[in-house]
Amino acid sequence: MTKQELLVDFITSLDGYGAAEGWPGWWGLEGPEYLAWLGQQPERDYTILMGANTYRQMYGFAAAAETLEPDEQVVSAELTNASKVVFSSTLQPPLSWANTRLISKDAIEAVREMKREGNSSMRTLGSLSLCRSLLKAGLVDRFRVVVFPVITGSIGYERIYDGYPDVALDMVASRTFDGRIQLLEYAPRVLAGPPGTHPGS
Repeated sequence: MTKQELLVDFITSLDGYGAAEGWPGWWGLEGPEYLAWLGQQPERDYTILMGANTYRQMYGFAAAAETLEPDEQVVSAELTNASKVVFSSTLQPPLSWANTRLISKDAIEAVREMKREGNSSMRTLGSLSLCRSLLKAGLVDRFRVVVFPVITGSIGYERIYDGYPDVALDMVASRTFDGRIQLLEYAPRVLAGPPGTHPGS
């Protein structure tokens, strides 16, 4: 049986923050090329994985779809129609967001089983601690970061890489959108420490 792929997918400022206080979504820098790519992603049929906090945030975003800009409404509809899995020991079934399944057991074991026996590849949405745990466990096949050209050192929050292990990244793709937004895609390899300090590193 073919092993299913797991893609970790982030958007960040140049200094590694997922968001910044007072700034709009995408730091206000989304352009037509980037939005078109969002609508054409080949991973649209992947199952989306997230934790409870991201679920609450994104379900609120989807529930308010009628107040969103047209481009945001398209993204919201895509999320609602997608197959989603939420890992949480605090949320209670049934979840209100369409096409969403709740898993309360250990996420690492559940994703390992989904990769081995599932019928869909997976990608993450937000969920920093979940992504960090999946990477540490060696379950991530692709690590994609879309870097927006801002530094939000004084008001940024949700630092992406805090608590990460040492990771070697082999680039598999890159692209520039709208002359300013950079997509970087890697195959990650978790290291025991800096290269050369451990056997096999």
